[in-house]
Amino acid sequence: MLMRTDPFRDFDRLAQQLFGTTARPAAMPMDAYRSGDEFVVHFDLPGVDPESIDLDVERNVLGVHAERRSPVPEGAEPIASERPSGTFSRQLFLGESLDTQRIEASYDAGVLTVRIPVAEESKPRKIEISGGSKPKQISG
Repeated sequence: MLMRTDPFRDFDRLAQQLFGTTARPAAMPMDAYRSGDEFVVHFDLPGVDPESIDLDVERNVLGVHAERRSPVPEGAEPIASERPSGTFSRQLFLGESLDTQRIEASYDAGVLTVRIPVAEESKPRKIEISGGSKPKQISG
């Protein structure tokens, strides 16, 4: 699995703090690992309404988009505003060995968990060798 890096993330955060705007969607922190025959990815999305989360796969690219609205009511004067709000976005480039038809996702306690199984044809298998007096098996 290959992940897109974002060298401009710090620049965007600085611009948002200085000007109160975001030039493009913010990235979301994540952890990813392989466990057995699946890849698991955890995205931190605290305070995000699950209805605002959108997952899509196109040409082996997993797109994750979410929105967190500011809790400050319109007309109120913000005293401190350190928690990011707005649109969050992340893209993961998925390897050809993953089964994008069987992706599963769940959201609990502010964490979006995405499970991507390894495709059956990519799993290791035994290959029988014929010939000679006794067939041998090797791992492939």
